[in-house]
Amino acid sequence: MESLKDKYILLAGATGGIGRELARLLTGSGARLFITGRKEELLREIATECRLSEDCLLAADLTDINGVKALKQAYEKVYPTVDILINLSGIGIIQSTENLEEADFMRTLQVNLYAPYMLTRAFLPVMKEAKKGLIIHVPGVLGKVPMAGAAAYSASKYGLVGMMQSIREEVKRTEIRITNLFLGGVDSPFWDKIDLRVQREKMIRADEAARSIWFLCQQPSSGVISEMVLQPFNHQAI
Repeated sequence: MESLKDKYILLAGATGGIGRELARLLTGSGARLFITGRKEELLREIATECRLSEDCLLAADLTDINGVKALKQAYEKVYPTVDILINLSGIGIIQSTENLEEADFMRTLQVNLYAPYMLTRAFLPVMKEAKKGLIIHVPGVLGKVPMAGAAAYSASKYGLVGMMQSIREEVKRTEIRITNLFLGGVDSPFWDKIDLRVQREKMIRADEAARSIWFLCQQPSSGVISEMVLQPFNHQAI
């Protein structure tokens, strides 16, 4: 396993339940972390918990080109390179097709597909220059197995998987590794605004999901974990 000590890591979606737990694990392992998310107040709370300076956080809308540019500039002011890029940002809108508003469909694609594209596109050149790096995205199981009412969500996540597989082909002559994590249901604030009956007590705990990503960050340099699946016992879709 690779040590995380002094690794330069960018964590997007740090203000979610998984992101917050992961930030603690990464800084506890000696990583040099930069966090971003949409909620500045929460980012500051996490930074305090992890003993990060104010220079190591930025609230940004990754669906906005100017937000991505600002993030890149802020990151490059404090860190010379990026060893690991982790994207946990995303939204979930579960509606039957006839009830799914066009605006919600497009918003889902913007946050779950376009934003990861912009983020990856912004930081991939520095990895290409170094000819090494690790990019982790979390399509979730709905990026492999569809579900009724998840037309927008699955479209965005299937697209994310295809996009990253294509990018993998672009960088296969380097040591840039790309990992997709297919998570099943996680008991996190993600479900707070979703009008769907779920058994959150039977879901994966946020800290356990975070630990799986922490593990992926330490994958051996001689190989790559291209995919990993983590699901609740009671709902194994893959």
